[in-house]
Amino acid sequence: MIRFPKDFLWGAATASFQVEGYVTADGAGDTNWLTYCREPGRVVNDDIPLVGASQYTKYAEDVQLMKSLGIQAYRFSTAWSRIQPTGRGTVNAKGLDYYDRLVDELLANGIEPWMTLFHWDLPQALEDIGGWRNKETPKAFGEFAKIIAEHFSDRVKHFFTVNEISCFTRIAYGGLSKAPGLLLPRKEVNQAVHNGCLAHGYAAQALRAYCKSPVKIGLADNSAAFVPALETPEHIAATKRAFRIENADITTLIREGNYLPEYLEAEGENRPNYDDAELAAIATPIDFHGLNCYSASEVLADDSSPRGYRILPKPASAPRLVANWLYLEPRVLYWAPRLVSELWPVPEIYITENGCACKDHLERDGHVYDTDRIEFLRAYLAQAARAVEDGVPLKGYFLWSLLDNFEWAQGFSQRFGMVYVNYQTLERIPKLSAHFYHQLNSTGVLP
Repeated sequence: MIRFPKDFLWGAATASFQVEGYVTADGAGDTNWLTYCREPGRVVNDDIPLVGASQYTKYAEDVQLMKSLGIQAYRFSTAWSRIQPTGRGTVNAKGLDYYDRLVDELLANGIEPWMTLFHWDLPQALEDIGGWRNKETPKAFGEFAKIIAEHFSDRVKHFFTVNEISCFTRIAYGGLSKAPGLLLPRKEVNQAVHNGCLAHGYAAQALRAYCKSPVKIGLADNSAAFVPALETPEHIAATKRAFRIENADITTLIREGNYLPEYLEAEGENRPNYDDAELAAIATPIDFHGLNCYSASEVLADDSSPRGYRILPKPASAPRLVANWLYLEPRVLYWAPRLVSELWPVPEIYITENGCACKDHLERDGHVYDTDRIEFLRAYLAQAARAVEDGVPLKGYFLWSLLDNFEWAQGFSQRFGMVYVNYQTLERIPKLSAHFYHQLNSTGVLP
């Protein structure tokens, strides 16, 4: 029997652009993701989440659904452009009103709101001046965080600054699959990554300064994850080195407040521009570390390598699910939190995203029997329980995702939800995995 502690937090997660729909309603401004979706060929089937899962209109129903499934905490993100249509200046009262209604509905039903300030959807007006390449953007984000702190901290007690810096910077400006989908020189990409870290720092500072009551602050981090190919002392030590060095420009920078010599040497003239004040802001202390964990690479100790480790390539036959990037590696839910806790002690670690897309379909009886997702969750959560048993300060888990939704460049072609969404009728149908999750969070025993 695999059992979790009674105080282990069971949550679900979503993001504004993926679930809300009505992305320009009630005075909201355009975003870089809306611009990206409007460019033919960027998104599968040229999908645009103009309605999508429509949590903007169905939030109260979704809260009742969460309550019925025993979900204790809901991690959602604010759409910056709903609250500040151009990313700066005038506040749109109707945008704040929406999140007021959502927060109040959650609290009225005994569900803790865990608010993420930014999950990729940048106001287009800021993208027009360079987006994350321009240091004005992290400054503007600090101003946005002040608005959030002053307005919501009487009710919201847990804040994430940003979600997955590497995705909205490195991939967005050095790849094609994330908005704005640019292929820029390495130095510009590195500057965007640095500025994303700076946004986290400025937001953390603003939350510390302007929240009206005690809150906890963290980030949702998708560190490059590693597990030892063999769980022996030398390979475990090599894996820890790999985690620190391979995440030098984001996770390690945020937790240590400086760039590693290995990073600066490797980047040379391509290193970003920064000063000591920026490094100090980036290193603003956090209260918890959120980890978005899906897959991992295996590591071996290698004395012939200058860094003492070798990252193994994925075999051609390595198992994957529907999303071609999601290689099955359940041990990531053990090793990622353990390595973070050993490298940079923090009192609380949370798995802030974990889940998978499956080829879900409604059967004739009106149900979705996603046993493949249940097997995924069972394997991964067993490793989370192992981490807790070994004394890792893993305090909770947020399943990705509550609902089927807009899966970025994959549009509506992939379903990550434990709740099926009929995009024509907007009906919500809990899948078998939702009942599995309810059984888990109500008993603390892995079913």
